[in-house]
Parts: sequence; structure tokens; C-alpha cells
Amino acid sequence: MSTYSDLAAEIEAEILTAQDLAALDAVRVSALGKTGRISGLLKTLGALPPEERKATGAAINAVRDQVQAALDARKDVLEAEHLSRRLQSERIDLSLPAAPRARGGVHPTMQVMDEMVAIFAEMGFEVAEGPDIEDDFHNFTALNFPEKHPAREMHDTFFFNPDENGVRKLLRTHTSPVQIRSMIAGKPPFRLIVPGRVFRCDSDQTHTPMFHQIEGLVIDKTAHMGHLKWVFDTFLSRFFETDTVITQFRPHHFPFTEPSAEMDVRYSRNGAEIRIGDGDRWMEILGSGMVHPNVLKACGVDPDEYQGFAFGMGVDRLAMLKYGVPDLRDMFAADTRWLSHYGFSGFAAPNPASGLS
Repeated sequence: MSTYSDLAAEIEAEILTAQDLAALDAVRVSALGKTGRISGLLKTLGALPPEERKATGAAINAVRDQVQAALDARKDVLEAEHLSRRLQSERIDLSLPAAPRARGGVHPTMQVMDEMVAIFAEMGFEVAEGPDIEDDFHNFTALNFPEKHPAREMHDTFFFNPDENGVRKLLRTHTSPVQIRSMIAGKPPFRLIVPGRVFRCDSDQTHTPMFHQIEGLVIDKTAHMGHLKWVFDTFLSRFFETDTVITQFRPHHFPFTEPSAEMDVRYSRNGAEIRIGDGDRWMEILGSGMVHPNVLKACGVDPDEYQGFAFGMGVDRLAMLKYGVPDLRDMFAADTRWLSHYGFSGFAAPNPASGLS
């Protein structure tokens, strides 16, 4: 029995001198592993006489339990020391300032464009896109602009220098060329909206050389002005979030529509605040009309079989009306203070289910 006590004392001394968990595990294996010292003693029990086996087995098991208890106690101490060292070395000074927040947001123009797309998409319109740099055919000729129309002149349009063939490209003055490209590339019926940048030589409180439009096109066999009015009464009601929208058509002239009309909406003004749907004033909100037969012919659509309507409006101007922006030029001044005031979160995309604005 004294031999077993000496073995237990020897192993306990090794346990106490183990400086880390790896060294402690090495002691455990040497004592209790398959070829360990205590495991070796247990294997000798089978060779002992029955009368000695019980007492010897009890003594060896007592040593094993004593060693296991010493291992567990030392492991707790070493783990606590290891955790303490980590806490010291990985300490974070919570008094330091937090990391700076990301700055920026969604521009009101982009917010409003997304709102408009969400509303028209719910009515079955699909988005079409095209190039900012256009040619004369898609920007003017196919849209029934006469040769000497003022919009073709330099005072209204940004033209590039002529190429080697004498052809002058231009920055598109409206998104209507995308309607032309879509009709030429596809087959009716069409139900399209075309958002995007456009460019004109104009600059004041309500005009900038680059601005944004959204235009729409519906072509089928039975579309008429009544459908157009319903589309826009519905759109304006959803966009301005009011059930009291009242609109009227006012005769106008556009080369690409006949008959043509501008649409006005009722509004009221209280100081700097404008309320759409209230009051007895009229505000122009968009241009529209039935697509001219010459435009359909230029796109390969038979005007005797198909007809439809088109419309267009300024996205930036609608953003000004809805969100109280007083000067259009500020929207493109690249001032982060302005954007932090008028900008929107990039994590709240407009949709008909959760809301638009």
C-alpha cells in the first residue's frame, strides 16, 4: 500500500508543477492513459489470487480517484490563469470614441424615382432604359420633330462635334428615345415607363442643365385619353398620399402626340407649404397625349391597328413638391450637409406593401 501512496504523491507533484494545460494533459496521459502508470497497475489485477484482488483493486482505484481529483483541481486553476491573461492582453478601452458612422444617404431624386417606379410597376408598367448619348433619329426625327424645330438648335440641345461622317451625336433632351428604341425592338402591346437623366441648355432656380425625367408609354388597340387620366389620377393619389386628387387636361402642343394636353392638379399654399389635392389653384404637373401616328409609323407600328398614349414629367420637380426642396440647384450642389438633411435611408426601399415615403 505504501507503494501506491508513493505513486500518488509522485503524480500529484507532477500535477502541481504543470505550468499550462498542455503540460497537465501530458501528466494525465502518463498516469491514466491506456499505457499509463495507474492503468498498468489495474491490468495486473487479473494475475492476483482472488483473496488479494479485491483489496488491491480498491487501493489502486483510490489512487486513480485521488489523481483524477488533483488533475481536475489543477485544470481549474490553469484555466482561470489562462482566462485572466487573455482578459489582460485583449482588454478593450470602452472609453475610446466609437468608430465613425457611415455618412450619406439616398438622394431625394433617386428616392422619388424609386417611389414612382413602385407605383407604376403595381399598375403593370415595366422599366425600360437606354443611352444618354443619342442620335438625331431617335431623339428628334422618329418623334415627329420638324427639321427646323427650335429643340434641334444649339440653344436648347447639347450637340457633340460631327464625326468623320458628319453626324452629330447629342445628349438626349428627354427619355422619349427609349420609347422609340423599345417599339422598334419589340412588338405591341407596350406598357413602359422610362426613368433617367436628360440634358438641356437651361439653368435657373427651377432648371438645371442635367435633370431627371420619367416618361410612360401605353400602346394597344383600345387605349384612350380616359385611360391616361385614370393612370395619373391613381398615380398622383398614391404618390402624394391623398385621396382628394383633382386633375384637369389643358390643350397643348407636342410634336409627338395628337391630341396633346398638359395635366394640372389642384393644390393650396400655406406660406412655404404646398398641399396637393386641397384648395382651388391649379398646378401643371405633366405633359401627355395620344401618340402621333407618324411616331408609330417610324417605329414600324401600324397606326390603323394600334394607338396609345404617352406622358412625361420631371422627377426632380416632383421631389421638390413632395419633400419641400426650395431650390433645384441645391439638389446637384454635392453638399453633404444638404444630403444629410434631405437624404433617405438606403435600407428602406419604397414599395407598395410597407410604404413609399
